[in-house]
Formats: sequence, structure tokens, C-alpha cells
Amino acid sequence: MSFRLAILLVLLSIAQAGCVHRRVTINSYPQGALVKVDGKDLGYTPASFDFTWYGTREVQLMMDGYETHTEMINVNSPWYQKFPMDFLSDNFSGRHMTDHRQFAFQLRPRRADVPGDVLKRGNSLRSEALHGGR
Repeated sequence: MSFRLAILLVLLSIAQAGCVHRRVTINSYPQGALVKVDGKDLGYTPASFDFTWYGTREVQLMMDGYETHTEMINVNSPWYQKFPMDFLSDNFSGRHMTDHRQFAFQLRPRRADVPGDVLKRGNSLRSEALHGGR
């Protein structure tokens, strides 16, 4: 009878469901920039999203008076989320784990366009359009 109880205890301990909560938070300086991740609006900084798969994401930050900032971020998997440990940590760890990543970006103020430069660029584009490009 104690052998059956030992097997039952082992099976119960193995069957303890584990869980990994994956989350990314994007922040900007100054705060309040619109965040797009992989082309989808996320909200304003600081903004967070949950994810299932590790990998590279395109982050774009936009704010009036500042240059648009676009950057590829790489969210690498931790050791316990690499094969074959990922199966064990997701299903049998018996505890809730959190993988929270944070990324911060410094926005640059938009430089003022000098009227002469704008006219020069406009004339250049007009010339290219009229004469067949580059």
C-alpha cells in the first residue's frame, strides 16, 4: 500500500501545472509617446503587452515635437524556456514564473526645417519627377 501511495505522490507532484507569464513594457523619455509593436497600436508609454513567442519585434514610438523612433528589439528566451526545458517549465514546474522585459527609448526633439532647405528639397523632387528620376 505504501508503494501505491509513493507512486501517487510522485504522479501528483509531476502533474503540478506550471505557467510562465511573458510581458514586455515599453517606456520612452519623455513619456506619453504612441507605441506601435509590429504595426499595431499598443497605447502610450509606458505601455505593456503580453506575448507567447520569443523573438524580434518592431517597436515604433511617435510623439508630437519628436522624431519618430523605430527599432527592432530582440526578446531572447531565458534558459528555462529553451528546448527541452520549456516543456517542463510550462507544464510541470508547479509554480507560476514571470518573465517581464523592459525597454526604454530616448526620443530626440524634431529639428526645425529651414525654409530654404524645404524649397531646395521640393525643387529637387520636382526635377526628378519631370526628368525621370535618379
